[in-house]
Amino acid sequence: MLETALALIIFSCLIIYSLTGGADFGGGVWDLLATGPRARDQRNLINISLAPIWEANHVWLIAVIVFLFVGFPKVFAALSIALHVPLTLLLFGIIFRGAAFVFRRYGGEGTKGENTWNLTFAISSMIAPFAIGLIVGGLVSGTIGIDPVTGIVRTDFVSSWLAPFPVALGFFVLALFSNLAAIYLTGETEDPMLREDFRMKGLASGLAVGLMAWICFFLAAWGAPLIWVGLSQKVWSWPFQILTGIVSTVASIALLRRSYLAARILTVIQVILVIAGWGMAQFPYLVFPSLTVENAAAPANVLKALMVVVFLGGILIAPSFGTLFWIFKGHQFVLFKKARLPISQLIRNWTGGGQGGK
Repeated sequence: MLETALALIIFSCLIIYSLTGGADFGGGVWDLLATGPRARDQRNLINISLAPIWEANHVWLIAVIVFLFVGFPKVFAALSIALHVPLTLLLFGIIFRGAAFVFRRYGGEGTKGENTWNLTFAISSMIAPFAIGLIVGGLVSGTIGIDPVTGIVRTDFVSSWLAPFPVALGFFVLALFSNLAAIYLTGETEDPMLREDFRMKGLASGLAVGLMAWICFFLAAWGAPLIWVGLSQKVWSWPFQILTGIVSTVASIALLRRSYLAARILTVIQVILVIAGWGMAQFPYLVFPSLTVENAAAPANVLKALMVVVFLGGILIAPSFGTLFWIFKGHQFVLFKKARLPISQLIRNWTGGGQGGK
């Protein structure tokens, strides 16, 4: 069962990365789309929000890569070979985004190069989540073949990810991260006009998430049969999808009524449900149809040693991240503290105009 536990840990890291690093990528989208008389204020808010945490958030992606390399080496090999193009795009997106963010913050503002750094930051922020969608789509496409005897990966390096379903999934991930960023940013400012700007962006991106979710669902019937079966024919699938849809709808209603605290909580739950649904639909396959959690796992002694390292690392990382967010995002905790009202009062605040979550 160690391999199953490790797979769950990897998915947990992906969820945390989506909720933290994913929102950072979404901030780059809104940086590109900053318009109107408050465009510079919007970009300044994005800068202030990202500056203390954007580098640290990538530790979760690094953890996923290390866990795959050590715990599921066959999966790591398949990814590195068959999907090396979108992986390279992801790497370039992360590197150029980070470089542009630093240069524009400390050497670009008010200079001739400011627009160049802004554009580099925004475009690379869009490339990275789009590449994540291509990678996930390629994993479940069923087009990555692995010889059971030699372990050689059979691929043309392109068709597994350059297809309608992976491309649609790329746009879905981009919309999801953008929506998450917009809703987070409503809680990063006390300026009612800026908050209203990001509220409207959150509503628009929420519609995009819903549209792309349906497009991906229908395209999965041809492009990702494993996901299609998982999301449409298993016992849990429709109740789970209905729950996800309800959470997404209520989150949009909360944002529409300016109940920002409720919108943030529900959007976080929505992202967790989306990734959990993908994991449950794909289980037990890691690379369909060849590699499962069981047949792709490293030897038991390797897994045992890795789990010890994961446990010890968690003891160090969890308090560190808690301290980081407490220092630089303490105002967010104040919002939660202010919302400690009886459930009946929270419901009245929300249904009566939504001002209780401000």
